[in-house]
Amino acid sequence: MDEAVIRVENLGIRFRMDKNKTTNFKEYLVRMLKRQNVYTDFWALRNLSFEVRRGEVIGIIGHNGAGKSTLLKSISRIIEPTEGSIERKGRIVPMLELGSGFDYELTGMENVYLNGAVLGFTRKFIKEHYQEIVDYSEIGDFISMPLKTYSSGMIARLAFSIATMVKPEILIVDEILSVGDERFQEKSYQRMMTLMQGGTTVLFVSHNIKQIRQMCNRVLWLDHGKMRMCGDAEEVCTAYSSQI
Repeated sequence: MDEAVIRVENLGIRFRMDKNKTTNFKEYLVRMLKRQNVYTDFWALRNLSFEVRRGEVIGIIGHNGAGKSTLLKSISRIIEPTEGSIERKGRIVPMLELGSGFDYELTGMENVYLNGAVLGFTRKFIKEHYQEIVDYSEIGDFISMPLKTYSSGMIARLAFSIATMVKPEILIVDEILSVGDERFQEKSYQRMMTLMQGGTTVLFVSHNIKQIRQMCNRVLWLDHGKMRMCGDAEEVCTAYSSQI
């Protein structure tokens, strides 16, 4: 049996919410100094435990606010657990908020090198694959223009092209296949399938249940931050679809 590359044990993620309805920072600071701030705890995830084995494609489903994106961010080390633990083996490439690491004052070319470095690629590697990244993204001559002149679709396509240029060991994906127009979505879907068939471990969030059924081995169903069900993709998707 393949080893577990992600092990989540009793994971809990808590956010503290300000109940004072403070309208500006000055008011918030005064309340804080006077110890008048009142908070309430909101648990986005609680008592969550599961394993992901090498080469698996795990779908994560649930209603809006169920904790799906919070889970991906915690596995990607963007959010630290409040309680419990997450063990990871292998280099993780997160594709969550595409383009969030870009500098909009820089050109597309400069951002290829910047974002590639953030993902851990060497300058030599980026240089060798630069033209392939640009061609795949279909940015064209805009690659020499500042990102602030790009449409949101162009930014997403460029970010997707950089992130998927090298085969990651673990890929974290949040609704990524809605990138660009219908033709580019099909192209990105085919690249994702190539990565999956090549042995990349994938955690995949989507509201598209048909897509989840097609692409995933197992599915984790989250409901208000807790595990409702985890198992065979067809079985979990059928159960989830009957509840919505």
